[in-house]
Amino acid sequence: MQERYAERLPELLRGNTETLLLFLIDTLGAAYGYQMIKEIEKRSRGFFQFKEGTVYPALRKLENEGLIQGEWQEATNRQERRYYRLTEKGKEEV
Repeated sequence: MQERYAERLPELLRGNTETLLLFLIDTLGAAYGYQMIKEIEKRSRGFFQFKEGTVYPALRKLENEGLIQGEWQEATNRQERRYYRLTEKGKEEV
């Protein structure tokens, strides 16, 4: 049965990636892209395994629509990460 869902997964996720990211950001408060990828994988017990090429364009789209706001912050290893938070408009959407 899981194989049947696995075959349809790209079709099922189309259009739902943004919604999933909004709910995740709402739950976490703020998160960066790679953190979201790992968190989705963990919470779905490996069923959802998003790639960077799926998540980052979706985050840009949500930001362009004014639903989230990204802010660069320095990480512990001196590398910057872009943390995303819901805007007021995004909170209304969730």
